[in-house]
Amino acid sequence: MFSRPILRRKQTLAAAIRRLSLSSPDSSPHLPSSLSRYGFRPPPSLSPRDHGSGAADASGSERRKGKPRYRPPSSLDREGQNPLHSDLPFDFRYSYTESNPDVKPIGLREPKYSPFGPGRVDRIWTGTCAPAVDPTVRTLDGGDGGGEEGDGKKQARRRSREEILGEPLTPAERKILVDKCQRNRNKRQVNLGRDGLTHNMLNDIHNNWKHAEAVRIKCLGVPTVDMNNVCAQIEDKSGGRIIHRQGGTIILYRGRYYNPKKRPVIPLMLWRPHEPIYPKLIKTTIDGLTVEETKEMRKRGLAVPALTKLSKNGYYANLVSMVRDAFLTDDLVRIDCQGLERSDYKKIGVKLRDLVPCILVTFQKEQIVIWRGPNHGGAAGTPGYS
Repeated sequence: MFSRPILRRKQTLAAAIRRLSLSSPDSSPHLPSSLSRYGFRPPPSLSPRDHGSGAADASGSERRKGKPRYRPPSSLDREGQNPLHSDLPFDFRYSYTESNPDVKPIGLREPKYSPFGPGRVDRIWTGTCAPAVDPTVRTLDGGDGGGEEGDGKKQARRRSREEILGEPLTPAERKILVDKCQRNRNKRQVNLGRDGLTHNMLNDIHNNWKHAEAVRIKCLGVPTVDMNNVCAQIEDKSGGRIIHRQGGTIILYRGRYYNPKKRPVIPLMLWRPHEPIYPKLIKTTIDGLTVEETKEMRKRGLAVPALTKLSKNGYYANLVSMVRDAFLTDDLVRIDCQGLERSDYKKIGVKLRDLVPCILVTFQKEQIVIWRGPNHGGAAGTPGYS
């Protein structure tokens, strides 16, 4: 038997617990009386109102309805949007270094579908480019085709570019920018590969100029055969200035007064257009030679020692000077291109033909065989030499 003080304390404690359970707003009548009596608060997951399908389903349906509908970037439905307009004064091409506007194709591999998407750009796609001037217009009032007004627009463009670039950089400023763009300090880089300076790369360059005054460009592959053309096209199309060049690495400066909010409008190409059809590079007979002499030259060219072996996605800036030096002693030069894509070593052959210059003999067996031509002079008895 308990003593009276102990019983009195127990009765007082029980009365206090009863008053607490009755005054608690979180007590649930659906729970056992023992849990309610001692003030047990159930977690939200065990609450009876959470087991219903009312509020939870309603909130879930609201969240699902509030999610925006997925729209792919290449959606063909413009929904009444106006075509994009760009004030860039040059023709839009897929590649500005690997395409020559002076060479006219003899046909197209596909219909004239714009790589920008239907109705997205207010320029007509001709199959090779999107010209800045509508090709269907016959007369132009103040066009860019030439004359004083055309020259005036070119001068205005040059003045605008010089205003953005500002004063030339001092040697100290140039060194600071070059050091900031080194690989050990900055991982940002724009890669220029076999396609050369593409149209969408211009947008990548301006995106990098948002965060830094200069951007590093790494050049590899076919375009490096003619690095002077690559540098000229990068400066002309982007509006920047090259402040450092070492091998295939270029540092491109945006200018002192460049404003990212006033960057030019550059519509993006959604897919790569097919290359048009050009005349054959290798003719059945070389000009000035007979069929037998051409066959003999091709056979002899494949047997001469290789001048060099090109690696895939390598740096080929010294190739033109190597071929010119080889032509001082030999009339035929063979370049080993095993492992390269056929389209790649064909482009290399075209660049050598224009830069050396020379005559293409054959592309058989993944080799480039070139002839220095009859105007160089050579050993007596060589076919085609005077």
